[in-house]
Amino acid sequence: MLAQNANEILATLAQALAGKRVSDPLHIRLARHWNRGDAAEPIRRALVLLADHELNTSTFAARVTVSTGASLWSGVLAGLATLRGPRHGLASPEIAALAQDIGHGEHVEADLRDWLGEGRYLPGMGHQLYPDGDPRCRTLLQSFDLPAEFCAYLAAARSLSGEEPNIDFALAAMTSRFELPPDAGLTLFALGRSVGWLAHMIEQVTSGEQIRPRAQYIGPG
Repeated sequence: MLAQNANEILATLAQALAGKRVSDPLHIRLARHWNRGDAAEPIRRALVLLADHELNTSTFAARVTVSTGASLWSGVLAGLATLRGPRHGLASPEIAALAQDIGHGEHVEADLRDWLGEGRYLPGMGHQLYPDGDPRCRTLLQSFDLPAEFCAYLAAARSLSGEEPNIDFALAAMTSRFELPPDAGLTLFALGRSVGWLAHMIEQVTSGEQIRPRAQYIGPG
């Protein structure tokens, strides 16, 4: 019953984000929906790479939700709400805007230093789980040529931070390379990660346990 519900949920999400329900694989549907047939293989890679990432914030939110006895749909909605944060699913549009803004200039590193001087963080670079670089990013970047402005941004960002790009950078570059809609990164994140959410939620429901973290007071006595 849980697996059947999960399949229905995924089909509904796919229809909402990738057009009418057909028998073609999801990456083909998305490529056709965006009228970018040459992007089908990178889209497929992105969906696979985004499917699961252990207990990230959106997955944890989904698991917590269904652990209360709420439906799988409720858990997916919790995951989607969490995905809307600029440090999660909405990261790639910010990277694309910055790369487009400074990547065509003659003084990219200086412009990026000015950006950081205003108290901003460096989007698309570094990941706390991957000090040597995000393997998801490397794998996705192997499927297309990096646009010139993203090459310039990456070189400057590496020089200033010493960090490697993450999956959000790859999604932004992919969106620009194939002229996908600005929200393509979020769409790919939502569709790919929903598969992982559903698997996690089925496991959580099957366990019968309610997630209840404890807090420790560390203020004044």
